[in-house]
Amino acid sequence: MIIPDSEGGGPLLAAATRELEAAIHDARVAFDCIGLGEIDRAHTSAVTARAAIDAAVTAVQAALAQAPSQQARQSAASEAAASEAAASEVGDHEGW
Repeated sequence: MIIPDSEGGGPLLAAATRELEAAIHDARVAFDCIGLGEIDRAHTSAVTARAAIDAAVTAVQAALAQAPSQQARQSAASEAAASEAAASEVGDHEGW
C-alpha cells in the first residue's frame, strides 16, 4: 500500500496521515487476533483503531476549517502583488 505524501497539506494533514497509518495497523492486528481466537486482544486493537480514525477525522476537519482562511490570505496576497505590479507598470510609463 502506498501512503500519499502529505507534504503540501501541512501539519494537520500529516497528523491525519499518521493516525490513519496507526488505524490500519491496529485493524490488521485485530483481524489477525480474531483469526487466532484472541478475542480480548482483537477487541482492544479494534478500539484503538477506532480511536486513531477519530483522531484522523478531527485533524482533517481542522484542516478543512483552516483552508478557507488560507485561501483568503493567498487571494489577498495575489491581489496585492497584481496591484503593485500594475502600479509599477504605470510608474514606468509616466516618463514617456
